[in-house]
Amino acid sequence: MSHGVRVLCRPATASGFALAGLVAETADEDAVLDASLRALMQRPEVGVVLLEESLYRTLAPDLRTVVDRVAQPIVVPFPGPAWRAALSAEEQVVELLRRAIGYRVRLR
Repeated sequence: MSHGVRVLCRPATASGFALAGLVAETADEDAVLDASLRALMQRPEVGVVLLEESLYRTLAPDLRTVVDRVAQPIVVPFPGPAWRAALSAEEQVVELLRRAIGYRVRLR
């Protein structure tokens, strides 16, 4: 029997997995998350569940214990997107130089 990979994540992350060819189930609320995860864990064809890390942290303690102890499917938390402001052009050049020469320079 072949085992598949399923993804459980927030809606903002699901489109990235769709581009990679994986169907992602989405969950915004804790009740939906718990029910979706329990349903995925009951399916015998599921071998790996990729679970967004922020959702993993909100799991009920009893469900997290089950997830951590069950052999199949393996539940793997993955980091979600981290949105941060882009560096300025000068900061990008300084960072590029730091990586290239090994230490930080000061531009005037």
